[in-house]
Amino acid sequence: MKSESSLLDVITKSFELTGTLERSTALQYFVDSACELTGAKYAALGVLDTHGDTIEFYFSGLSEETGKMIGSPPKGHGVFLDIPRDGALIVNDLGQNPKYGGFPEGHPTMKNFLGVIVPVNEQVWGRLYLTDKPTDFDGSDAKNMRLLARAASIAVQNSHEYATSQNRARWLNASQNIVSSLLEGSDEEEALQVITDQMLQASRAEIALMVLPSINDTWVCEISAGKGSAKFLGIRFPENGRARTVIREQAGMVIDSMQRLSTIRLTQLRQFGPALYAPLISQGIGRGVIILFRYPGAAEFDLHDLAMAENAAQQAAIALELAEARHAKELAAELDEKARISRDLHDLAIQQLFASGMHITAIREDPKQTLSDSAKKALDEAIWAIDESVGQIRKIVQSLREDSSPAAVVDRLQQEATLALQSLGFAPSLLITWNTEPVTEDFDFTLIDDAIGSDIADDVVAVVREGLSNASRHAHASSVLVEVSASPDKITIRVKDDGSGITHTSSRRSGLSNLAARARRHHGTFSIHNRQDVPSGTEMVWSAPLR
Repeated sequence: MKSESSLLDVITKSFELTGTLERSTALQYFVDSACELTGAKYAALGVLDTHGDTIEFYFSGLSEETGKMIGSPPKGHGVFLDIPRDGALIVNDLGQNPKYGGFPEGHPTMKNFLGVIVPVNEQVWGRLYLTDKPTDFDGSDAKNMRLLARAASIAVQNSHEYATSQNRARWLNASQNIVSSLLEGSDEEEALQVITDQMLQASRAEIALMVLPSINDTWVCEISAGKGSAKFLGIRFPENGRARTVIREQAGMVIDSMQRLSTIRLTQLRQFGPALYAPLISQGIGRGVIILFRYPGAAEFDLHDLAMAENAAQQAAIALELAEARHAKELAAELDEKARISRDLHDLAIQQLFASGMHITAIREDPKQTLSDSAKKALDEAIWAIDESVGQIRKIVQSLREDSSPAAVVDRLQQEATLALQSLGFAPSLLITWNTEPVTEDFDFTLIDDAIGSDIADDVVAVVREGLSNASRHAHASSVLVEVSASPDKITIRVKDDGSGITHTSSRRSGLSNLAARARRHHGTFSIHNRQDVPSGTEMVWSAPLR
């Protein structure tokens, strides 16, 4: 009758176990039930990774303090290796077993042992250990524990399905947040940070790094998320490393443990355990890669995690492309609006003012009109005011058109310096020279515009804009000097600040990469380095030949 009652208890516990969806709760219930059903004083479950090492450990019968004193869970050597895949291992006198190696310091003394395998999908997923039963373990205990272990296997699979559904929900939510943020008009750097943050949360990783193209065909960690992740900013990823391979092959990968890799080119990454690489692909072009890390002992990433991460990364890449297209469309619309305004000013306002001026002049010079000196003076002032207004409107039309008309480049550079006042908090200095001579108001600006041409002119303005933007966002400077030196043969731009200098956290290098690409397009050069003429600061140099 005792065996029937015991079997009924096992069946009851098994039903309760398989109905528990939360994984850690189910596993703790498993080891507690094993103690209760066998009468053993202690029970433990070791969850194994793909290499057979224990990565999780649940115990019953030990206090938290004792568990901390014991330290690391058993490695699965000695007696544990004898636990059969089918069946159970019973050792009722551990001291007499030839493979018994003693207990670690602080570990309670245990006299007998029962071990069974917990199988999941025909693999050894874990091992259940029972010790210190007041009487010997017997075949009934072994049978009951194997039955309970199968129930634990079902509970693990159920909890995995439950966790997968929750995981999918997290990833879908992350994808929605990424796309929403990008389509709301976030700038590129803010958008990339949102992508990295959301993928960190969705994956339940510890660290997330975004690797992007940088200067001279290098790929650099430019965005990070997670506690302590800032120290990885600025790290260059080698050409033949895993990150670059993922980008080239446009397929993600999962690493069970960075510590177990036989070769690792970036030693800073060996501190991590499981890792996941997901490329950002859009229209067949690799735009970057997200790397997710967990610390050693954490659960490994699986293929479901990889599929979800790749999908989110692809959506992020597409959304980035759409955001860029939207920005280009807005810029085109702005240029169209400027063109319309300039046409209206030229065709309507100037013509009306010109007609009014002619009318007033005709009245002023009409011999039939008898005008007092004061009236003549008032008409002269009106004519002068109209002429001034026409001149001012023509300048406005010229600046709106932003073509290669006279003074366009100089005006645009002055405008960039003015706009930078708000972001910098102070006015940057702008020095423009032609053949080493400073350009003044009475200088013939067409000399510079004719030498540069409209194509390079756009890049010149973009370089100055990026240099000022970089100084305002990252340099923490109190002064910025922009030097534009032009001659018939060459143009050189120098942006100098007295800020913190170049550090691994100083700037996003994709922006600098764009400047390098603009230089290469014109067979020019680009460099950025710490200043040597002052205690701290950065100097950016961009140049291009004009012939």
